[in-house]
Amino acid sequence: MTATVVNDRATGASRVTVWRGYRFELVKLVSQWRIRLLVLACWIAPALFVTGVSQQSTLPSDTLFGRWMLATGWAAPLVMLGFAGTWALPLLTSVVAGDVFASEDRLGTWRHLLVAVRSPRRIFLAKSLASLSVILLLVTGLACSSTVGGLLAVGNRPLVGLDGHLLAPSDAAGKVLLAWVCVLAPTLALAAIGLLGSVALGRSPMGLLLPALVALATQLAQMLPLPVAVRLALPSYAFIAWNGLFTSPAQLGPLLVGIVVSLAWAVLATALAFLLFLRRDFTGLTYDGSGRRAITTGLLPLAGLVALSVAAVAVVTPSVGSGIQQEKVQRSVATVFAHLYRLQTEQLHRPDVTEARLRASAACNKGAGQVAAEGPGNDWRCVVSWHIPGVQVTGQAVYQLDVTADGRYMADGDGPKEVNGYFMVRTSAGDAPNPLWQFDGNVELTSTP
Repeated sequence: MTATVVNDRATGASRVTVWRGYRFELVKLVSQWRIRLLVLACWIAPALFVTGVSQQSTLPSDTLFGRWMLATGWAAPLVMLGFAGTWALPLLTSVVAGDVFASEDRLGTWRHLLVAVRSPRRIFLAKSLASLSVILLLVTGLACSSTVGGLLAVGNRPLVGLDGHLLAPSDAAGKVLLAWVCVLAPTLALAAIGLLGSVALGRSPMGLLLPALVALATQLAQMLPLPVAVRLALPSYAFIAWNGLFTSPAQLGPLLVGIVVSLAWAVLATALAFLLFLRRDFTGLTYDGSGRRAITTGLLPLAGLVALSVAAVAVVTPSVGSGIQQEKVQRSVATVFAHLYRLQTEQLHRPDVTEARLRASAACNKGAGQVAAEGPGNDWRCVVSWHIPGVQVTGQAVYQLDVTADGRYMADGDGPKEVNGYFMVRTSAGDAPNPLWQFDGNVELTSTP
């Protein structure tokens, strides 16, 4: 087969252009029934899900922005984004990119394809671009379907950010779009890993499962109390770091680091897949992968990239350890409470008061003060204090916090009942969700106390 390619070059035989090869590979992909089903599901299922949730009395409050799905349509694409980063996108990249080369091994069509195209480089480029186009179509479907479904079912209303401040519909739209664009970087990393597995492992089903397995392993690692440098050096962190867009000011540091790391993974994995593809033997009909070469050329460079990323992030970021310290938690809880207190004041038609005049502060401890107040855990307790102008008594409210290893936390109100003791508050327009009953927040891991 190599001799055939060389002879074609010598005689000046015309080659198939990359554009024609790309169209051919794209038609091959979209003609598969499973790809068509995925496209249909991504463009329809999110809207149906959002519509169904809007008809329910209970909400997915354990999901970020889930508690706001009945308040604004812009919460729906963010709930879908959280689900997509955990489950949908790893599975989609596995089905598309993880099978684009392996399918030729199963069908035994490499020789016919090489004779027609006469360039392994063009074949690799065409297949890679075709799989990337399908993945972008699927991601666009998830984003558009959930957004349209949310706006039609709930409406174009302001969105409450992760620090409690209100985002106007136009601002919410821009940040939602930017959040979906940001997760393209880790999606590209998983797609590149899928290409690498498809090339290196041949007909083995492990090539198809490789992106999902890598995503699962890195997501499990994100749940562990890892140092900040290790956490940010994993490509899965960019699936989480978009949360920082919904604070004021935006927490852009971790997001930029996550995007750069993900793009580095995408470039390296694609380059390794390209090298393995050029070196493989296309004459064997029973090719089952490159064996030892897949480890030395594929796995070891990615492991080296992780080590290099950890060292670089450790130098760039000032935080050490888990990145969750007492001062950060206190500052974040006080900020969110102050913003949401004003929202509750507006609901109850009380005189407005600014955050500066409230002077909200929080005193937090962990494990009832028996352990150091740092790191993740569900044993955080905060007492929030605030001052109302013209009132001598200082207001206080208690919250129980569940802080996860990635810096996100949920604060559950524990009294007094007039402030955060009830799920609903009675307003002049009827009962409405109490914004101070439970709220989500985010601790920026890379900031300094």
